[in-house]
Amino acid sequence: MGSGKSRIGRELARLLKLPFVDADLEIEKAATYSVSEIFERFGEKEFRRGEREIMARLLSGEAKVLASGGGAFIQPEIRDLVKNKAISVWLKADLETLVKRVSRNNRRPLLQVSNPAERLRQLMEDRYPVYAEADITVVTDHRTPQDMAQLIKSELDRFQQNKG
Repeated sequence: MGSGKSRIGRELARLLKLPFVDADLEIEKAATYSVSEIFERFGEKEFRRGEREIMARLLSGEAKVLASGGGAFIQPEIRDLVKNKAISVWLKADLETLVKRVSRNNRRPLLQVSNPAERLRQLMEDRYPVYAEADITVVTDHRTPQDMAQLIKSELDRFQQNKG
């Protein structure tokens, strides 16, 4: 949350001349509820079930830049799909950057707690070791979405050259 995946993803898609898809928006379309409403009405477990279905569909289609929610890659089933069908990019940021960015909106269900900064710190502690399994890691602190997209494009080129 707050890494810039939607803004950077749109910019990267433009550079790569690929469609951009935000998995959370696709989940909302399929469910006809916002992510917050899904969490509120049905709970996180049901949201994650739907997320797995949507991610499987999105990963099986044409090439695209896909922004997934922070909890998607944590799920082993989704992580395996990503590893087999895509190139994963971790948009890494420090706690201060994330707190500043997420404070701009209150639609993040996992941060509807008395101390969002502490909750983010806990999520980072739990999730960062798993995120480290991504094919590419880039740090987004103090960079514009345009700079990040250029950097990711370069890293993707390097990754594909090393793989091929």
